[in-house]
Amino acid sequence: MIQLKENAQYALVVATIMGVRITPINGQPVHNTSKLFEMHATSAETNVASISSSLGLPVKVLTTFVKDNPIAQLIKADLRSRGMDYEGPEVAQGDPWGYRHQINIADSGYGSRGPRVLNDRAGEVGRTLNVKDFDLERLFVKEGVQIVHLSGLIAALSPETGEFCLQLARYAKKTGTRISFDLNHRATFWKGREKELHEIFTEIASVSDILIGNEEDFQLCLGNRCLSHNLPHRLCTPRR
Repeated sequence: MIQLKENAQYALVVATIMGVRITPINGQPVHNTSKLFEMHATSAETNVASISSSLGLPVKVLTTFVKDNPIAQLIKADLRSRGMDYEGPEVAQGDPWGYRHQINIADSGYGSRGPRVLNDRAGEVGRTLNVKDFDLERLFVKEGVQIVHLSGLIAALSPETGEFCLQLARYAKKTGTRISFDLNHRATFWKGREKELHEIFTEIASVSDILIGNEEDFQLCLGNRCLSHNLPHRLCTPRR
């Protein structure tokens, strides 16, 4: 059984990049919808955090926001409504081609038509996530964290986010916080960066207490190391 730190302020901390998802109403496809869409603040990692929060556990989200932006305000209100604390820098948008929050355009599918999600991540503010924008000593030592959850999607998004996740894992390990790592391989994020990301993912996996992924994730992210039991992780959990 994994032992968790006692007297920690947070049961779970997740690192994430927040955006919005827009979905046509009434199961319509995006290309011929009736111009009406529902919009929700979203991220895969806060879906994980929502479960813990709904069970009454204290949760914090580490992310970044576009300064003075209405979408950022929507995201903050959504996190508060789900009972989650959050912190992160406010980054100025800059010119019209500057930073923004990602947009997922989601066709939920209907009948024989399968669901489809179009990711629009150009100029995404979350690509700037940097460990220097967070007080890790306050978070992990003074406040205390039982589990930090990291995602391979975030780690692979940019060189900055890869280093961010790596530094979080190192600090968490040093302070006795348990580490959960969902490998979450995305081929488009890895293109041309295979050596760099193999090294980052292997180090994070080597200090993780819980690894999440399917066989393909383990092979593509870690090579054969996990499958040959050379990684000193304590628990591998298949993602279905």
